[in-house]
Amino acid sequence: MMEEKIAHKLSLKNHCEQIILQRIAITQRAMDEAQAAANQEGKSSAGDKYETARAMSHLEKDMHARQLVAHQESLHALRTINVQVIYNAPAAGAFVRATTTNFFISTGLGKQVVNGEPVVFLSPTSPLAQQLLRKKVGDEFDFKGKEKIIETY
Repeated sequence: MMEEKIAHKLSLKNHCEQIILQRIAITQRAMDEAQAAANQEGKSSAGDKYETARAMSHLEKDMHARQLVAHQESLHALRTINVQVIYNAPAAGAFVRATTTNFFISTGLGKQVVNGEPVVFLSPTSPLAQQLLRKKVGDEFDFKGKEKIIETY
């Protein structure tokens, strides 16, 4: 039973990692495209138009660069989470089964379906995860206006 729980959490963690790696690749590609657009912007007789287009491309690249850093930080935080432990209370790396909803405290990806099972992926710093950190099996908590009961970790 314990091995199954750990394997399940490892599968969830791997799912998170794949999503973040995809986001990193997409963001890197968008950043590269914005840079290429800025580099290809040809000087025209209307100098202001050239400068404006180039500035917009640089702003877009900077926005993607910030997103890339955020994704890389999420990946780093995810990789530090230990899923080899079965927790007695919610913590980073815990899988929380509650009334009609499952949560994995790892990184904020929202609701995902993994192996046909809906799971809400929460950042350990999110308000809901912070609320869960103070709960134990049998405790109630509010999720989207509905009372849930923690069944297991």
